[in-house]
Amino acid sequence: MAMFQLSEDHQQIRDLARDFARNEVLPGAAERDRTHAFPQAQFETMAQMGFMGMFVPPEYGGAGMDVLSYVLALEEVCYADAGVGVVMSVQNSLAGWPILKFGTEEQKRKYLAPLAQGEKVGCYALTEPNAGSDAGAQATRADKVPEGQGGGYRLNGTKMWITNGPQADICVAYANLEPEQRHRTVCAFILEREWKGYAVGKVEEKLGIACSGTSELVFEDLAVPAENLLGQEKKGFSIAMATLDGGRIGIAAQALGIAQRALDLAVAYANQRVTFGKPISQQQAIQWMVADMATRIEAARLLTWKAAALKDQYWDAPLDVQAKMCGQAASMAKLYASEAANYCADKALQIHGGYGYSKEYEVERLYRDARITTLYEGTSEIQRLVIAKSVLG
Repeated sequence: MAMFQLSEDHQQIRDLARDFARNEVLPGAAERDRTHAFPQAQFETMAQMGFMGMFVPPEYGGAGMDVLSYVLALEEVCYADAGVGVVMSVQNSLAGWPILKFGTEEQKRKYLAPLAQGEKVGCYALTEPNAGSDAGAQATRADKVPEGQGGGYRLNGTKMWITNGPQADICVAYANLEPEQRHRTVCAFILEREWKGYAVGKVEEKLGIACSGTSELVFEDLAVPAENLLGQEKKGFSIAMATLDGGRIGIAAQALGIAQRALDLAVAYANQRVTFGKPISQQQAIQWMVADMATRIEAARLLTWKAAALKDQYWDAPLDVQAKMCGQAASMAKLYASEAANYCADKALQIHGGYGYSKEYEVERLYRDARITTLYEGTSEIQRLVIAKSVLG
């Protein structure tokens, strides 16, 4: 694929997603933002379209597409409603991908099809009250249970800021065999909501992306069968970091959707709003804002497409090779696109003037939705650390 030209297949996927997003997601976005209602109907339709398991192979119930297809579809969904988009992002990048990459054949067959087909909602539980950017400080404890007492593991701890947490049926979670050893003894597990000891804690009231549920998850003597260990014991931290590399590409696509919608609304408003006898689009101050928005979006899109293309290119490579070849690109895309989204939402609101501050105008929601993109799946500061480490060797 030429870097600057989408293939016919990719264009078709983008157009399919655009059609769906603008006809079935956008019309209800303001109401979902007001009520905080989970987008169940859109979730089910996206599953039917193959958007909930885009890079899961058909033998496990998925669509078998590439990462670039996922990025293109996700941008279009987020153009209409970033809250709906992040539900799709978590289902693909954070819940489905680590099971596909690190799961046993039995785990893949048990969990991937329900996620890909929208029968189950997935989530990713890494963050804790004292383990956000410092993800190695996992205090949720995993104690090994002796074979004579049933074997497996017993989990105790609290996770927070878990996207899809209130709705999730399947959870990829992290716990530490020896918390004092930090990242060295972290393990990854596949958990099920119905298990005794698994509970949804406080549901958060957020600034934006209101229709995506976010909550605490509380584990109290949660018994986990040995077969639900994901990957190797004490290798959970590397699974978490590899998963975030892919997740960051998804957040870049989310940010792109928000930014593009902000630009389109700003252009439409500037062309129809008249002051001092002429459209404000004829004012140089407005033109410069629009030029900067368009340029940042174009740069962010190319960074995101490059990160997706690299992820596809090194899909089957060992983890250390993936991290080396894809990690920097993913962080650059996430950093630049998220900050572009915040810039574009801010300028779109400025162009709307006082109207932009009213909930009657969509740019108010975009302004709130954009803010999270520089925070979750690694803050902008963490992205800069990742990039600098890569550049400096």
